[in-house]
Amino acid sequence: MKLLKYTFALLACAVISACSSDDDATSTEDLSGQTGSLTLKYDNGVGDQDFLFSTSYNKSNSESFKLDNVKYIISNVRFTDSNGDVFMYPTEDNVFIVDEEDGNNAGEIYITLDNVDAADYVSVTFGVGIDQERFALGAEGQGDFLDLADEKGMMWSWATGYKFIRLDGTYTTSTVIDEPLNIHMGSVGTSLDNYKEVTLDFPNTVLVRTDKSPEVHIKADIAKVFDGTVSVNFADGYNQVHTDELTTGIIATNISSMFEVHHVHND
Repeated sequence: MKLLKYTFALLACAVISACSSDDDATSTEDLSGQTGSLTLKYDNGVGDQDFLFSTSYNKSNSESFKLDNVKYIISNVRFTDSNGDVFMYPTEDNVFIVDEEDGNNAGEIYITLDNVDAADYVSVTFGVGIDQERFALGAEGQGDFLDLADEKGMMWSWATGYKFIRLDGTYTTSTVIDEPLNIHMGSVGTSLDNYKEVTLDFPNTVLVRTDKSPEVHIKADIAKVFDGTVSVNFADGYNQVHTDELTTGIIATNISSMFEVHHVHND
């Protein structure tokens, strides 16, 4: 009986050893020179609800809001792999506008990044807005993005700068109904820097390969613009947020808390 147990034990060790060897072979796969595409799929919602234009959503107090315009700028996208190495998408192409109007029938907005280094990625980092280094390149250094931002209504003037997020609609409180709501938050030239960065861990490893094109589904909770790190009231002046140092700073902090990775597809 003991001999039989030892035999089974030896067989089990042999199987485990073989599996470990296979895993090691996979983890040491030579990916040098390989690239693939990776898609970030942004999906706006409000709490656990899908976001819909002109739909009323309640805040944490007695106030509510409806929006007919939702846009924000994403930039400086980079990925960290399982070895701690970072792949930064090329700077000149590394700025995007997530516009709810561009969403598919499911309300998803796709940002597809080509020629990403093949690797096993564990997290993504991106900025919300435009950092001072890019802004310092001047109008001519913005490339085609300057025209796109202007076309999308994501700028004031060059001196004032970009609007990092634009929410337009109406709000209702216990004393007013359907009053104008406009959140146009950004930095103000070089005098007020509201650029924020977000790092999100992946629930499972994202495998970028020549023959794989993974998708990362990122949920953005619009409610956290108003009920994020700090809860704000429209009645206290947060119905019109433009260039004020205090209100824009709080909204910028709230926005950086509204993203999470919902799931990953490794296709």
